[in-house]
Amino acid sequence: MTTDVTTEATSADASPATAHPVPHKAPSARRDGRHLGRGRLFLRRFLRNRLAVVGVLIFVLLVAFSAFGGLFTSYAYSDADFAALTQPPSATHWFGTNQGGNDIYASTVHGLQRSLVIAVSVSVLTVVVAAIVGSSAAYFGGRVEKATLAVIHFLLIVPSFLILALVSHRLAGDWRVLIAVLTVFGWMSTARVIWSVSTSLRERDYVTAAEFMGVRPLRIILRHIIPNLGSLLIVNLTLGVVATVLSETALSFLGFGVQTPDVSLGTMLADGAGTVTSAPWLFAFPAGLVVLLTVSMTFVGDGLRDALDPTSVTGAAGGRR
Repeated sequence: MTTDVTTEATSADASPATAHPVPHKAPSARRDGRHLGRGRLFLRRFLRNRLAVVGVLIFVLLVAFSAFGGLFTSYAYSDADFAALTQPPSATHWFGTNQGGNDIYASTVHGLQRSLVIAVSVSVLTVVVAAIVGSSAAYFGGRVEKATLAVIHFLLIVPSFLILALVSHRLAGDWRVLIAVLTVFGWMSTARVIWSVSTSLRERDYVTAAEFMGVRPLRIILRHIIPNLGSLLIVNLTLGVVATVLSETALSFLGFGVQTPDVSLGTMLADGAGTVTSAPWLFAFPAGLVVLLTVSMTFVGDGLRDALDPTSVTGAAGGRR
């Protein structure tokens, strides 16, 4: 009788472990869940901002229009229809024509494409330069930091717009030269912000551990400091597109940016500015695209900033749900 009781107790004690074995990879699964949850949290915060979603949709439509809009017309931006000079929108010329008979629809597609290429290229290049210069100045400190900040502060007070105008005009308004010039004079403000944030990152434990292990300074900057500036770089990249569009449009409008035979939204605005009352379509279509582009990127930038900042109203609301 005692043997039976002991056997039953032993089997009862062993049964829970046998029936519910503990998986060996549970901790890693929980870590993966937290990682995925963070990305989903950022996405949820962004999607809660309706203006940001609208901005993304508008920007995607603008990119699609610049890439595929030329497929819906038989005219190129450089073609001239001398039988239709300064004609309003019609079935043949959807956006009308200008004084030289150029199709405004084809010119608008090409102008938007050119402005997008310039804006995105300059924004990416300025963020890359600013990230490297600002984080390097913060990491090395000392004389390197003082010299870098002195150069940044000097370039910030230089009348960059006049230099941009003179250099671009002297080099015949080549859009590639315009990208280079806008990049040279566009990274300083972002670099100073990155420097101020990186001064706290250089004191983190993972940077100290990398130095103790003998990791080279350049590798520490590229692998440990710059990646931790991701949210700041993404927001500056997005808002940089807006600033570049406005700069390129202003330069081209004044005749110092993209020049004929090439076309950008700025050159189209300059051509249509004198005929706003007599031929409003020459100014209205490029102006509308400039407004849509700047507004969409502003909405996206605000949405990214709210999603990546947990202290914002949208971010806090997204985290509570």
